[in-house]
Amino acid sequence: MSCTVEERKRVRRAARAIQEEVPTESVDVLAPSASQYGAWTLDAVLRGSEGVPPEVLRELALAGLTLQPTPSQAEYQHVAATT
Repeated sequence: MSCTVEERKRVRRAARAIQEEVPTESVDVLAPSASQYGAWTLDAVLRGSEGVPPEVLRELALAGLTLQPTPSQAEYQHVAATT
């Protein structure tokens, strides 16, 4: 399997795990061509969260993803992480 396929699988696994762990408004997996970062990207909006919860940070770390700085908006926390 190619590196790209493995990266996509890692991001998708992390996205599923985050949806199971914390309340989310949306969780998307973006291909490098669709991402502003030019890499496989997990883009999530968490509900009722102040900051990024430890459960989310754990899943990102297990997947080997890098957290990108993103501003929160009202009661939502935006999370972006890349391969």
